[in-house]
Amino acid sequence: MPQIIYAWNYVEWGGAQVHFLALMREAKKFFDVLVLLPEGTDAQFLGFLEREGIQHRLFQGHIDLGLKHTIAEKISRHWTRIRSEYAMLNAIKDAAECDAIVHTDISPGQSLASLVWLCLRFETFITLHNAQPAVLWWRMALWKLKYGVISRFSNFHVFCTNEHAAEYYRLLYRGAVSQDIKITYDSINPDEIDDALRTGQGRERLRSRFGISDNEFVVLTVGQFIDRKGRWTLLESALKLISSDSNWKFVWVSPTLPDEMDLKRIEECGLGNRFRLIRSTDIGGDRRSILSFFAIADVFALPSYVEGVPIALLEAMASGLACVSTNVYGIPEVIIDRDTGLLIEAGDSDGLAAALKELRNDSKLRESLATKGRDLARTKFDERIAARAAVESYKKAIADTTRPTTKT
Repeated sequence: MPQIIYAWNYVEWGGAQVHFLALMREAKKFFDVLVLLPEGTDAQFLGFLEREGIQHRLFQGHIDLGLKHTIAEKISRHWTRIRSEYAMLNAIKDAAECDAIVHTDISPGQSLASLVWLCLRFETFITLHNAQPAVLWWRMALWKLKYGVISRFSNFHVFCTNEHAAEYYRLLYRGAVSQDIKITYDSINPDEIDDALRTGQGRERLRSRFGISDNEFVVLTVGQFIDRKGRWTLLESALKLISSDSNWKFVWVSPTLPDEMDLKRIEECGLGNRFRLIRSTDIGGDRRSILSFFAIADVFALPSYVEGVPIALLEAMASGLACVSTNVYGIPEVIIDRDTGLLIEAGDSDGLAAALKELRNDSKLRESLATKGRDLARTKFDERIAARAAVESYKKAIADTTRPTTKT
């Protein structure tokens, strides 16, 4: 079978990796699948790969995704990224067969040289999850130049995981690359979710296990506990709500725990045991355990600043939870306000508190949003549809391959 290599150079995992897993499940029916990722990758995600029977290899060197404030810190991060990409490209070179396809998670804005190197050797795919924030004119001009350069390669292919991102990147890429952008939605597997909810511990046992009483109204968030996920907006809203009613419980599930500075800030918020931050490995080592955990909640909230279509949001909707999220990027493609969920503006802690309070007080609205959201998530965002679309693109690329060329 022809080979497909999935590769990235960061150790954290989240929705992007869950999306890649969906593509891999379908791709391994037709391709020899290999995943290349850096040493230090979260052991839980490596366990996911092993349970799927997907081969993986580790290379040395990874990028630092943390926020940098000083010029020295930013320069250091830049050189770390260059070294990690060099290590990743060497790993690809060593592992690749002559007819390999490479699907990676880097973009022309930062990694043009690496993408050119790949395109000179392989059919190359990238996935883009969200549009870029507004930038100064000179940076946008530089991006357009870089995206124009990579657009000249006939063996370079772009997937976007939502319509908002696709519309944005069609303006940056040129020619056939721009016209051929495929939407492979961030998505979920309804059968996998049903199985997890059916065979999991269930609401009562989960609440007992994590010390949550039956009369507490649980607001669940799932994702990295980072700024762009709106973590402080959520905690500000929680504080407003518990000030008048102590029967709220806010639970955030994250693959990693924050550093000491963030833990101190959480403590200073004064939420006490009204807020619980749980590492996903404490729930269980497999995807089924995490999916079954949605049963613990009454509603789901994700007040993000930057998102494509969050897989955790889709999983919550498909699990039958009424959801609140923000009117940014690809989220309105999933949350139709007051139809499949509630939309607020990013950073609006008062709006989030009001939306959560309304859902708690109005069981009919909560049920209606949950039902319509569940139907939308399970029909439009079934991962098997997205994965088949990606695999068809891989097959077409293989069939059309003669040698890497540039467009004139």
